[in-house]
Amino acid sequence: MGLALGSGEVSLWELARAYLTLARLGDAIGLSVIPVETLTGGPETRFLNFDASPLRRSTMALITDMLSDAHARAIAFGVDSVLNLPFPAAVKTGTSSNYRDTWTVGFTRDYTVATWVGNFNGDRMQEVSGVTGAAPLWRRIMLHLDETSAPPAFPPPEHLVQRPICALSGLRPTPACPAVVREYFYPEDLAEYDRHLDSFYQLVSDDREYRIDLPPEYDEWVAMQHAPALFATDLKIVSPRDGDVFLLEPASRVEFKLAGIEDEPVEWWLNGKKLASGPSNHLFWSLQPGDWTLQVKAGEKSDRVDFEVLLAEHRPTPRGFSISN
Repeated sequence: MGLALGSGEVSLWELARAYLTLARLGDAIGLSVIPVETLTGGPETRFLNFDASPLRRSTMALITDMLSDAHARAIAFGVDSVLNLPFPAAVKTGTSSNYRDTWTVGFTRDYTVATWVGNFNGDRMQEVSGVTGAAPLWRRIMLHLDETSAPPAFPPPEHLVQRPICALSGLRPTPACPAVVREYFYPEDLAEYDRHLDSFYQLVSDDREYRIDLPPEYDEWVAMQHAPALFATDLKIVSPRDGDVFLLEPASRVEFKLAGIEDEPVEWWLNGKKLASGPSNHLFWSLQPGDWTLQVKAGEKSDRVDFEVLLAEHRPTPRGFSISN
């Protein structure tokens, strides 16, 4: 799981090469290295060859479309963030464990730029993330490189087609769906698209009033929303889930979250002892080893889950970067 989330060790040089290949739609080329001595009359520029099997151009273009979508990252950074440039650009930020270092790498049709911010001795920074550390530097460089003329737009993915989807479910929209967007599909997936209509929204009147019926995997997302229509009718603990197992690391905490309440007094109980009470639908708790039963009460409503906390084997943190922020 850690490797999938980006805990594998990688250098800024390797990231730059990977994103350059992505920017060229899978066409991997050698990179030239200009040592500082060259700029002052030292050795000539040397070249490092980088061989890679070209990936499908349509897949590369689809990833570029995702990374250049400002609305896709709006929840985390806002629509008008430091990552948004006055011209098309694809970009990703990253923050390593314990805020040890941060990076931002992205590209236009003309340039690929990778930036790193951190301490050279490996000491952690004070909660500096990719978007606050390396991103402003990346932005300044990109604006400088394209200050005379704006780069062209990214080409649409070849051999892919656009279809409307319901923004919440990603399925083919029905008249009940209030928010529809367009996304790319491979032609071979269109039959599957046609077979699956959105089932999250159901019309309840001729005036296009609708109700929402979400699968259980949306419980935690629902708890983060502010629209009353999205909340479940019953009190429900959405984090932790029943049967969860946590590994205890130094200073680690877990967030208890609820769905199905709105400005109601809540009582939190852990192994029969009252933790807190108030109108909040979340609570942080410092992990402690053992078997735990979390119970929550709000008036006549209640819910409970069981979870376990185990001691984690200590491992030294590897040097490198994470691709998650």
